[in-house]
Amino acid sequence: MRSPFRYFNSSPEVIRLVVMMYIRYPLSLRQVEDILFERGIDICHETVRYWWNRFGPLFAAEIRKRRIHLHSHSNWRWHLDEVFVRINGETHYLWRAVDHEGEVLEVFVTKRRDRRAALRFLKRTMKRYGRPALIVTDRLRSYRAAMNVIGNTADQTCGRWLNNRVENSHEPFRRRERAMQRFRAVRTLQKFAAAHASIHNHFNHDRPSSNRTVLTPWPSGVNWRPERLRPAPFAGPFRFV
Repeated sequence: MRSPFRYFNSSPEVIRLVVMMYIRYPLSLRQVEDILFERGIDICHETVRYWWNRFGPLFAAEIRKRRIHLHSHSNWRWHLDEVFVRINGETHYLWRAVDHEGEVLEVFVTKRRDRRAALRFLKRTMKRYGRPALIVTDRLRSYRAAMNVIGNTADQTCGRWLNNRVENSHEPFRRRERAMQRFRAVRTLQKFAAAHASIHNHFNHDRPSSNRTVLTPWPSGVNWRPERLRPAPFAGPFRFV
């Protein structure tokens, strides 16, 4: 298999670091550029944009494939929810499915939130992860209409505060959306939401019961630590471009 980095002069570790910083943390393109400059890596903010568009879906697919193979998700109970996202003044809906441990299973963007959209979302998720034993949703009638078609209406449950797991799962994406000053295309939203979900799953650990030494390394086998890169020599209090 050919290396996806064969046409790039930068090292794969630097590219992985740039993509991880931009997708995982609520940073703008120029903020990533400034942080890397302090670490001795001088790249343009347009390079950050190009790298995450080129390698973000690649890294996300690698993480997703590994987690599905290791059965990191659970089919005991799923939580489904949708939020609205504004794109050029038009309202779109981002559907999200998580398991009872907070593992993001699927994200899907649609123009409407009717029965057809809910059915596409459920079929897409079940095709990849199988059929769950229990599905927790809100009181949106599109879920029940779609589950009537599938035939698993008896597995649905609704209740107050039962869906807080997926409600809290929206927060990291919302913070990232505000840093990006929203999206301008549906394709970009779907691409970034899928990559953000996979990378969020990779770094999502129960921190009170884990120490820093057991955190999952980056898919390349290189754990991201800032001290691996030497800081740039201090040249003054300001940087002029």
